[in-house]
Amino acid sequence: MSNPSGFMEFRRVPPGRRPAQERVHDYEEYYRRWPEAQAKDQGARCMDCAVPFCHWGCPLGNVIPEFNHQVYLGNWKKALEVLVSTNNFPEFTGRICPAPCEASCVLSINTDPVTIEYIEKEISDRGFENGWIKPEPPAQRTGKKVAVVGSGPSGLAAAQQLNRAGHLVTVLERADFIGGLLMLGIPDFKLEKEVVHRRVQLMADEGVEFRTGVNVGVNYSVEELLSSFDAVCLTGGSTQARELPVPGRDLRGVHLAMDYLPQQNRLLAGVTTPPDQRISAEGKRVVILGGGDTGADCLGTAHRQGAEVVYQYELMPEPPTERPANNPWPQWPMILRTSGAHEEGGLRDYNILTKSFSGANGQVEKLHGVRVDWITGENGRPQMQEVPGSEFEVDADLVLLAMGFVHPEHEGMLTQLGVEFDERGNVKVDQNKMTSVPRVFAGGDMVRGQSLVVWAIAEGRDVARGIDQFLVGRTSLPRSVATP
Repeated sequence: MSNPSGFMEFRRVPPGRRPAQERVHDYEEYYRRWPEAQAKDQGARCMDCAVPFCHWGCPLGNVIPEFNHQVYLGNWKKALEVLVSTNNFPEFTGRICPAPCEASCVLSINTDPVTIEYIEKEISDRGFENGWIKPEPPAQRTGKKVAVVGSGPSGLAAAQQLNRAGHLVTVLERADFIGGLLMLGIPDFKLEKEVVHRRVQLMADEGVEFRTGVNVGVNYSVEELLSSFDAVCLTGGSTQARELPVPGRDLRGVHLAMDYLPQQNRLLAGVTTPPDQRISAEGKRVVILGGGDTGADCLGTAHRQGAEVVYQYELMPEPPTERPANNPWPQWPMILRTSGAHEEGGLRDYNILTKSFSGANGQVEKLHGVRVDWITGENGRPQMQEVPGSEFEVDADLVLLAMGFVHPEHEGMLTQLGVEFDERGNVKVDQNKMTSVPRVFAGGDMVRGQSLVVWAIAEGRDVARGIDQFLVGRTSLPRSVATP
């Protein structure tokens, strides 16, 4: 144990955020760096529990008490060695992971958990600053060629693991940037893109080949894909957005979140959009439908673009501020969360059902909604009912649909390959992550459905293990503890 009484001596103190009135004028990350002494104090809060439930909460099985102990001792290089033994990209999880490990920290039973996520970030940042994180090319090559289709966190993790196992890895990405949603979905104020570029360059130095603008099934045939590689790894994500089929959906100004957010990321990367295609919140009354992370990303972006007012509506009830009795530790707490974007402004409301949009000259001007109640149905599941007389309308110049994703896009690559889907429309795989098509494997959100970056990395590690086993008949690549 780092400090037997550390959890009593020190309270949880995350890194400070830059003032809201300052950060809304730029797209820089909003967290400040910790002083080293404070980071050590936070590491000292770890109790090195006899049964460390943080391991159970982390899909990667990170050895959390051990790297906390090394941080407390000031052994940053050793802490990094422990961390990267299970986590390929701690610089990502330390910034954008909701930290299920912290929710299952034993301290969470009756107090604030250890600041595990921020400790990860501090370890990885110091690793890059001191040159400890560097290319690790394989000592020898197997001669086997693997295509990884999709360059999000799952694809990058699979590619790095397969490359380090000695295979020749080519990552095919249909977009103009490598990184998937890390590059085009998550705003810079949460994850500055230099952090992604740095990792991609490191992987390129290790021998991974990256190709952008390759859309399998459109400008690159599945026949060529299958004939050019010994194995194929599908990690294209869950990108089919949940739609809102109501009157007025086709009005100008009503957009999917993933049509809005990538534009701003591309703009910051120096890629301009024609004025008639630009989606901007500047001077507009904005309504965001969806209360999750994507909705919060839209909120923070709208603030920075200069929105006049922003409403964020959620169909479900407002979560409680404390765990309910039916949601005990160490489960993920279904409680109200306030992100950095919410600190910056905006109006949140719950139990809102959108009925229609209306406007003039093809442009949206109003959202028409009604309040709902949730009751327990005969089958024990929540059922929605409209509240009589609660109809309302709100002025809106821009509506952003951030209601999540239902499954991967079926048309194109997946249907042409002929892979089977499960009952939710995700790609069906066996215990080794192989699809119904021989030599074709899949992982990440394409298999799990919409999920977390940390789960994507874990899935990438596991699909790499399955491919390595298939190609050479054995594997020394580790399995992520939380995946079946």
